Amino acid sequence: MILNDNQLKSISGGAITSTLINAIVKGFSLIIELGKSLGSTIRRVTSGKTCDI
Repeated sequence: MILNDNQLKSISGGAITSTLINAIVKGFSLIIELGKSLGSTIRRVTSGKTCDI
């Protein structure tokens, strides 16, 4: 079936795209990495195992 220009213009896509899913996954990954980094920093400071600068 071949669509004409008017029919092609009236096609509406889904609300969830692969780009949106990828951005959400990267956002969760960033939050997890920030949490790991913060937890590691807190653990090193409280245990006194920090490097003197």
